[in-house]
Amino acid sequence: MSTFLYRLGRGCFGKPWPIIVGWVLVLAAVVAALVVNGVKVTSEMKIDNTEAQQVLDRVSRELPEASGGQASVVFTVPDGDRLDTPARMAAIAETVQDVYELDQVINPADLSQGQGQPPGGPGADQPESGPGTAPPYQPLVLDGTPAPGVLVSTQAPVALFQFQFTVPSTSLTDEQVSAVLSVVEDAERGTGLRVLPSDSLKAIEIPVGAAEVVGLAVAAVVLVLTLGSLVAAGLPLITALVGVGVGVGTAFALSTTVEMNTATPVLALMIGLAVGIDYALFVVNRQRRLIIDRDLDAREAAGRAVGTAGSAVLFAGLTVIVALVALTVIGISMLTTMALVAAATVLLAVLIALTLLPALLGLIGERIVSAKARKKGHTRREEDSHSVADHWVKAVVRFRWPVILGVVAVLGVGAVPAASMDLGLPTGASANTDTAARQSYEAVTRGFGEGYNGPLLVTVESADGAAVTPRTLGAVTQQLQQRKEIVAAVPVGTSQDGEMAVLSVIPNSGPDDDATADLVQALRSPSSAVAQDHDVVIGVTGFTAIGIDMSDRLAEIVPLYLIIIVGLSLLILLVVFRSLVVPIQATLGFLLSILATFGVTTAVFSWGWLGWMVGVDTGGPLFSFIPVIVTGILYGLAMDYQVFLVSSMRESHVHGHHGEAGVVHGFDQASRVVVAAAVIMVSVFAGFIFSHDVMIKQIGFALAIGILIDAFLVRMTLTPALMALFGDKAWWLPRWLDRMLPDLDVEGDRLLRMLTERQDTEVARCPEVIGK
Repeated sequence: MSTFLYRLGRGCFGKPWPIIVGWVLVLAAVVAALVVNGVKVTSEMKIDNTEAQQVLDRVSRELPEASGGQASVVFTVPDGDRLDTPARMAAIAETVQDVYELDQVINPADLSQGQGQPPGGPGADQPESGPGTAPPYQPLVLDGTPAPGVLVSTQAPVALFQFQFTVPSTSLTDEQVSAVLSVVEDAERGTGLRVLPSDSLKAIEIPVGAAEVVGLAVAAVVLVLTLGSLVAAGLPLITALVGVGVGVGTAFALSTTVEMNTATPVLALMIGLAVGIDYALFVVNRQRRLIIDRDLDAREAAGRAVGTAGSAVLFAGLTVIVALVALTVIGISMLTTMALVAAATVLLAVLIALTLLPALLGLIGERIVSAKARKKGHTRREEDSHSVADHWVKAVVRFRWPVILGVVAVLGVGAVPAASMDLGLPTGASANTDTAARQSYEAVTRGFGEGYNGPLLVTVESADGAAVTPRTLGAVTQQLQQRKEIVAAVPVGTSQDGEMAVLSVIPNSGPDDDATADLVQALRSPSSAVAQDHDVVIGVTGFTAIGIDMSDRLAEIVPLYLIIIVGLSLLILLVVFRSLVVPIQATLGFLLSILATFGVTTAVFSWGWLGWMVGVDTGGPLFSFIPVIVTGILYGLAMDYQVFLVSSMRESHVHGHHGEAGVVHGFDQASRVVVAAAVIMVSVFAGFIFSHDVMIKQIGFALAIGILIDAFLVRMTLTPALMALFGDKAWWLPRWLDRMLPDLDVEGDRLLRMLTERQDTEVARCPEVIGK
């Protein structure tokens, strides 16, 4: 492999223009596709084959007007003002009517003309509290006419307008959401009203902002400090931007034909920038070291850099790709799309590092290293340039046992909060206090109760498949209202054949509360009193139920995915390093890293520790997808550093440095660039922490803190300590297994032998050189 990559690097260096023009044409084709196709992304999040999704799909077929997403708008006034003045009530009623006139919103007045018939007679569209309980609201009535869907609190100056869309709220387009927001915000003009849309009413936009540019700026500074040249530092940035331009641009161009969540291209951007910069950095740094330390010309150095560092880049990239593609076995369509787009972007980063980068190096030529740097390289020994790393690794090797125990203890403590990790979907309860979503949530809680922030959609079907009679539906409704966990229940509609009835149920607890999850499971149980007494089957769906099912499903998947990752890790590293100890050490180190990452992320986003540093002032659940996504990505990136660092140790071992000497020498050679790469990756990920999207914020933080932990505590500290502990035994492999495994030559030993033989042949053919 190293020999092939060596020839590829020299070829691209020698004939750069065809390679450069080729990549420019690819980028141009992507831009053209974007112009022609446009961009269409969605905020939809669903997990196939969950009970809530199955129920929602049935409702969509049988009673489409009841399957639309639920949304709400709160009308309130400043402290001390009255909400129930005629002018303000009229403004609210007018706003409600304007919203109902929008195409994407269901007008209750039109239901009687459709397939679904609202049962229960007059007033059934308003929730009814249980017997003996005074409702905390009254309907809005203007000139003797009730405004459907509007409740005015009797406990606080709050009016709640609840309505349904014609499609699930997560499937709405940005234009549809913006149209609703434009109408309701008009109610504020000249009325003194304050309009607070719920969390489900927010414009769909790509969650990328100026903070990501700061991360790139930090990466640029690190590149300059590491490579010592503006020209050299610019190359990784250029190649990374080309890679994400092609990868993310292609994803956007396909978004009109492939359903794509807003987070999908952002995740690809995040990973593509990080690995694109790092992979180019490894190759450019190796080329410069070969020029400075071994006095090679730029073309030969580029070929050898691609042959050696490029081999490590190739297999490091493959580990990331494998980890991402493995997410597809989980069977979640949204997650599959995210994984494949991110994997494609990583593949592009690898291809660009092996082709476009050496071509750009060919344009620069010998200018990649200044005359001053060359002269300085002649006057100092290679080992002297790594004094900090040398002192560090020698101290780690000397005090290996305290280091091992200390790192394990620190990561163990960091992992403790992970035991209480709570998964869910973001709601207004976890939004920052200065946001409309949070203020809307609190206003609804004050005026009506927390359950009104997360109504459940409940289906009732006869166990024998017969039609649900009005008598049965009334009895079921009354029995549901008797439950202490339920504040109110109201029939929404019945299918045309009468076999399915739908109710809106208001729980007594909030969307994120365990009591709500318990209620959902209790209602679904075939042995529940309601199901048994009336011989019916109860289904539960809606945004809250979908979030509960999603969290439960993903919590079940994480252990399985960890097993898959551990198995892949052992297999890939066994082939790459031809060792039994290294794969086990790397995998155990990754498990420590991921557990500590989950622990720290939980402490910050759920417990609220140091939340101000990441722009969070309220604790809440971690996004349901976080554990699976972060595990896959962090595994791949952690193995990047394992490959670069330990392959350098193996190269030192192969070239005659044994035991501790091989660990120290290999660490000295690779540590500086690994540290720089880790700092760059942390900076890029940290830039996404300040995104307005809570999922991107949590992913950015988890990846940044995960790389920080894995690179500096596990790879730079624990790994050399363990490698020194095992010494040469770290490279032991049974002979029968050694014969079975392919020799990938990641450390470039075969390439070095080829170059040495070629040099000996050339010397033998030139007597004048021998004479010298």
